[in-house]
Order: sequence, then structure tokens, then C-alpha cells
Amino acid sequence: MHQTHKITMLGTGLIGMFYTMTLHAQRGCDRVHVVHSRTDDRAKQFAEEWSIPKWTTDLAEAINDPETDVVVIGLPNNLHEEAVVLAAEAGKAVLCTKPLGRNAAEAKTMLDTVENAGVFHGYLEDLVYPPKTLKALESVKNGALGKVLWVRSRETHPGPHSAWFWDIEQAGGGAIIDMGCHCIEIIRNFVGKNNKPLEVMCWADTLVHPIDAEDHGIALIRFESGAMGQFEVSWAFRGGMDLRDEVAGTEGTIWLNHWLRTGMEMFTAGGQGGYVAEKAEGDTGWLFPVGDEIGELGYRDMFVEMLNALDSGTEPMETFYDGYVVNAVIDTCYRSAKSKLWEPVELEVWRGEDQAQEAGVSGAEVNEQYALMKEERMPDGRTKRILKDKKSGEIVEEITEAS
Repeated sequence: MHQTHKITMLGTGLIGMFYTMTLHAQRGCDRVHVVHSRTDDRAKQFAEEWSIPKWTTDLAEAINDPETDVVVIGLPNNLHEEAVVLAAEAGKAVLCTKPLGRNAAEAKTMLDTVENAGVFHGYLEDLVYPPKTLKALESVKNGALGKVLWVRSRETHPGPHSAWFWDIEQAGGGAIIDMGCHCIEIIRNFVGKNNKPLEVMCWADTLVHPIDAEDHGIALIRFESGAMGQFEVSWAFRGGMDLRDEVAGTEGTIWLNHWLRTGMEMFTAGGQGGYVAEKAEGDTGWLFPVGDEIGELGYRDMFVEMLNALDSGTEPMETFYDGYVVNAVIDTCYRSAKSKLWEPVELEVWRGEDQAQEAGVSGAEVNEQYALMKEERMPDGRTKRILKDKKSGEIVEEITEAS
């Protein structure tokens, strides 16, 4: 049975709007009751737009409102810790947008704060919740891909929509902390959260914008099982927002394209006269409209899962601990980008299981003498098998005539 939650929404930017839109539309019993913004005009306007009874510019007043039981944080990164501390002191459930902190130290403080207070906490990493991602994760869990070997996640677009993202002090970094956090958690979900990230090699640079932070980044993450994660992020990609994930395993492959190939493509010379999709650069030419943005970006399934977990007293799919691990990997990315070396991931707390890489690779066994490397059908109809002699190590071919 769903409980009814009155929510304090902290933030009135794009993310606050998406969160409020989702909460008011999803389970039917949850409403934003108080909204906080840093300016009077924006707080009042947002409250009127979304029929929210109360608005304020006082952070503590918003969080401590006696009628709300859940605090949703959609603030700039430098304000997350203060908001989490206030919410925990108020004894309220707290859901925080990504990244949890500007670095692992901040994230660890927030994790300790909510756990010591015993309050429900959820990490709002929406891009592990799109319906096709959840379906892909279920397939991987059910063994469809065999052992996951490699995961690639890409997020690129023309740059953030709010000024604070571009300020390294407020944000804690650039494209890597903004979008790499999405990619890292997507990778972790596919390789398994019990699979410890061991080391990172990262390149980051500022190629386009006159800012102190990086506007491009690429990283490799090696996990304890031997699996590799790879992410690519950019604040200078032209043509909209490119969200793609690829997963490769011993028994299969998954490709996901979330945004530029949405199932709807439209060409217009005259323009459609309005909003197309998040990060779209214009409204003429070839467009890729999104029928249900909050669904395709995972917000709907994320909040349903979070609030259902709160109602049932269970742990959600994404917690502050996950946010802490992501921040630790991001810290490692920045160290590696400076050193130009593989850098170890420093985790003060690791709660996963041992996922040690299996010793040796034997291939599929054919008989006592040979292991199968590969089998394929040739153009002439014959079947070729590549075999390895398990004792001598010799690689041989076996041809079977077409029947």
C-alpha cells in the first residue's frame, strides 16, 4: 500500500523541474509541498507553475517544514552536504541528485551523516533507471551475456544549462563530474556492484571553453573481475545529447541508444516552433523528438522505486554508498589525468564481495586434448573450428565439410 508523501524540493532549475514533473505524475499520492530556490522571484514562480503550497529562500525553513517527510536535493553540488546534514538532523528521508559530492570526502561525510542518523537515503542516478536499461540489466543478471567483459558508456552534449556547472569551485570539476558520474554508475551496474573498481587511466582536457575545468574526458576503469569500463564525456558535442551504452560479454552484446535515436526522426525546414528535447540545439533540420522525456531519462522508474522502497522499509537500488563509490572513482580520474598514469581507486569503505579474476582462460572444452577457440560457418558451407591443444599450446584448424 502506497503511503502519501509531502516533499520538500530543493532547487528550481531544470533538474528540479524534471523531479517535480515526475513526482506529480507518477504514483498519484506524492506531492511537492514546499519548494526552495535561491531567489524570491524564482521560488514564487516555480510554486505557482506547479501548484506548490509553500515556497521559501531559507534552506533550513524548507527542510524543517513540519508537514513534509521527504527532502529531494536538486541543488548545485557545493550545497549538497549542507542540505543532507539539515535533512538528517530533521529525521527526514533524503534523496540527492548526482553527483553526491564534489569529491569522495564530501560524499563519505554525507554517507556517514545519513547512516548515523538512521534516515532513508537514495542516490538519484536517473540514467540507470530508463526502462530499456532496466531490461538490459535484467538480461545481464539472468546470464544472457555470460561473463561481462567490457562496458562503454558515452554522454556528450553542447554543455550544461546553468552557470554554476561551469564554475569549478561550485561543481567540483567539469564534464567528468557532471556526466562521468552517470557513466561510472551505469558501468558499475552492468559489471556488478560487488565488483571492486581497482584502478583508472584517464585523459581530460579543456579544448573549447574558456573555463578552469575540463570540457572533455575519457577513462578506462579496471575491475577486480578483470572487466573493463570505458566512458567518454564532452561539453562540446554538436547535434544535441548523445547517450549510448554498450555491454559485451562472453555470450552476447547489448547496445543502447537513449537520445539521438529515439524511435522518432523528423525533418523540418520551417521549424516546429518550440522545445524539442533536452540539449537539442535548434528546431529546424533533422530533429529527434522524445515522446516521454521523464520516462526515457529514467526519472519515473527512479522515483517509483525510491518511494516504494521508503514505504516498504527496504533499501533502494541506488543509495548514498553508491554515490560515494562513484565519487571515489571520479577522484581517481582526476588524479590520473594529472599524472598520466594508471592510478589506484582509494575506497575508505568497500562493502562488495570478492570478485577475483579467474586464473587462466581455458576456452570451451572439446575433448581431453583440445579447447575450442572459435567456430564459424564459411562461405562455401563448410564449418571451421579453431582449436588449442591443451598440453602443447599449439593452435590448429579443423574443417568439417558441408552436409
